Amino acid sequence: MSFGIALSGLNAAQQDLDVTANNIANVDTTGFKSSTTEFADLFSSSQQGVSSTAVGNGVSVSEVAQQFTQGNIDSTGNNLDLAVSGNGFFTLSDNGALTYTRDGSFQEDSSGYVTDSQGNRLQVYPPLANGGFNTGGLTDLNLTTNESAPQATTNVSLTANLPANATPPTGAFNPADPDTYNDTTSLTTYDSLGAAHTSSLYFVKGATANDWTVQLYVDGTAVGTPQALDYSSSGALTTPAGGAITFPAYTPATGAAPMNLTFNFADTTQDGSTFGVTANTQNGYTTGTLTGINIDSTGVVQARFTNGNSVNLGQIALANFANPQGLQQIGNQSWAQTFASGAPVSGTAGQAGLGTVQSGALEESNVDITAQLVNMITAQRDFQANAQMVTTDDQITQTIIGIQANA
Repeated sequence: MSFGIALSGLNAAQQDLDVTANNIANVDTTGFKSSTTEFADLFSSSQQGVSSTAVGNGVSVSEVAQQFTQGNIDSTGNNLDLAVSGNGFFTLSDNGALTYTRDGSFQEDSSGYVTDSQGNRLQVYPPLANGGFNTGGLTDLNLTTNESAPQATTNVSLTANLPANATPPTGAFNPADPDTYNDTTSLTTYDSLGAAHTSSLYFVKGATANDWTVQLYVDGTAVGTPQALDYSSSGALTTPAGGAITFPAYTPATGAAPMNLTFNFADTTQDGSTFGVTANTQNGYTTGTLTGINIDSTGVVQARFTNGNSVNLGQIALANFANPQGLQQIGNQSWAQTFASGAPVSGTAGQAGLGTVQSGALEESNVDITAQLVNMITAQRDFQANAQMVTTDDQITQTIIGIQANA
């Protein structure tokens, strides 16, 4: 019986060495999670209650337990390198079959899909037309985007000051004659095709105190007639009420749709003696081409364009499990759901106990090489001790055989 006990010890020590060797081999594997060997003693049920001196039947490996502790996060500078800081796994699709990983070494394939090294596609929640994301369904993350469509300017806001001591000009207004207006400012606006146009505002002081008019020109063409701007004795705008003036439509020569421009003068004042424009903003932009991809800590993936516009492409889906140690290892730092692990609890980064996403970084292996070397020595001594037990048993057996032969 002692041969069998010693043999069980050899087998257990060998498995312990195998686990340790695998940990050490993957010390530099991105997203790798180390394992530990857990043992259980063997005892025959037929021996129970027979004698208090009954001996066990040896040892077995009860479980090789995965350790899902956090690995160090190393910066790489590559936007598609992702790391989870905290709990959770990236969700991947292998032709519809979902797998899970902590290895965020992603890349873009020839079709624009974000994949791992095996071609499995990263899963995200798709964006909704009215903002937000559809967290009820998963889709493959695709970075292929067309040009960002242009948007025609419709609203312009101006922050400026008109000089209170301005002198009304003489003669009929003529944009070519600076003596016929007091001040002017220009800004770029866009039509529906994304073509840029120069919109100029000319300010003319009226004969009545605190009264002004403003005339809009687009590409040198007058748009409508002069519009009144009236201010109070404290310099605040009183006319138009609310500050907005909608000018008649301007039809550009580019073939674009007519431009309908509304200027908001609510932030203009009449103070002091100096004309000045502090800010002007407008809501149009030209056609844009892709300049890069940005992924924030909540996993929102945005495409950035040269026109300053950005488009949400999806929000990275993370998953966690009630018992991560029950996950089935399938290689390439990936796991599959099992009955023991429980169903995945999916969500977005930073919510429901899930960690945050760090772009431009990768999670290193969580193998502690010092601890593994110590464990290797321990497992080696266990193996040697059990091997010595086999040798001792063999010597005892040979002695018994010798006694019987000489009897």
